[in-house]
Amino acid sequence: FQGWRWYQARETARVADVYIAALRAADQPPGAERDAARTQLDQVIAQGDSGYRSLARLREAALKADAGDLAGGLAMFDQLATDTTADPMLRDLATLYWVTRQIDSAEPGPLQARLGPLAAPDHPLRALAAEAQALLALRQDKPDAAHDILKRLAQDVTAPDGVRGRANGLLAQLGAPSGSGTAP
Repeated sequence: FQGWRWYQARETARVADVYIAALRAADQPPGAERDAARTQLDQVIAQGDSGYRSLARLREAALKADAGDLAGGLAMFDQLATDTTADPMLRDLATLYWVTRQIDSAEPGPLQARLGPLAAPDHPLRALAAEAQALLALRQDKPDAAHDILKRLAQDVTAPDGVRGRANGLLAQLGAPSGSGTAP
């Protein structure tokens, strides 16, 4: 039993090393080193435990999308989002990435449907999902709805600083909502 535990710990450490090397390579400018990251991520997907597999799938999907294969990246995000063996938070993160990668181009209905559960008040990703909902409202020419969402985000002390900062910046760009009776 001790030998098996030692072997498992060694394999987990080995996969972790490959994963970290892949992340470092993925952060390099486009080229051979960055291309090697996808090979390393594939190795993690094949040999890692559920957590490492999911993390590697998220990063590989992002790399695909960044390299111009948006359809391939979206398919990978979608596969992870529906993978019941993956951690629920990583599935939800894959859903959020799926939405944000096409917020400017896809039909708003399916995007909004996927954002709804993530924007629930008790969901850990609610601020990011609400930010995406505001961007979707702007795209649909609904500035008042976007303003309301952004105002709530800007005042939400539990939202990450970056989200609050972006919300404040967008609010400054939008000015007052058109139904408020004040000039922008």
